[in-house]
Amino acid sequence: MEHGEVILYIIKLALSGIAAFLAIALWSKTRDAAWMSLVAGAVTGYAGMVFELLVKMGIVIADGIQLAGIPLSSLLFAIIPTLFFILAFILMLRRTR
Repeated sequence: MEHGEVILYIIKLALSGIAAFLAIALWSKTRDAAWMSLVAGAVTGYAGMVFELLVKMGIVIADGIQLAGIPLSSLLFAIIPTLFFILAFILMLRRTR
């Protein structure tokens, strides 16, 4: 990896780590499904970023099952956080009506 790319990953990991930590702290204080979905999205997003970095560094190999040429594990880590966010927004919209 190039020097600039390493700095970008460090910044992304630090900020996402803070967001995941605060999300977990919020998780213990709320039982609302919408907020819990946002927390789950933040935590799985951070896990996906860590997984992506491990694959990029060659520590983890993501050559298992592929879907349209994309490793399934990478695809799931890209999709699941967004699905949690969509669920959270839907739950919030339903609650405000």
